[in-house]
Amino acid sequence: MMMTRLRRVCIALASVVLLAAPALAIQPPTAQSEYVPANPGTATEQLPAAPLLIGAYVFAWLAAMVYLWTIWRRLNKVETDMRALEQKTRHSAR
Repeated sequence: MMMTRLRRVCIALASVVLLAAPALAIQPPTAQSEYVPANPGTATEQLPAAPLLIGAYVFAWLAAMVYLWTIWRRLNKVETDMRALEQKTRHSAR
């Protein structure tokens, strides 16, 4: 009886601590009390993902070019097939 009561108390305390910990951890940062100018020698903006962005654009353009090239080749094949079919129909009509 004493062990179950102690066990329940421990579970209740653990639950309170585990449920309250995230609420206490997510506190807004304290605001600055005055203006702090940036150091003139430091870079304020950086784009470390620039190579990835350029690579994504290159990939997209290459994919579009390859797609258009395959459409062009298929269209040429269809045109040659149509010419061959037209010649066959001319010969069979005579």
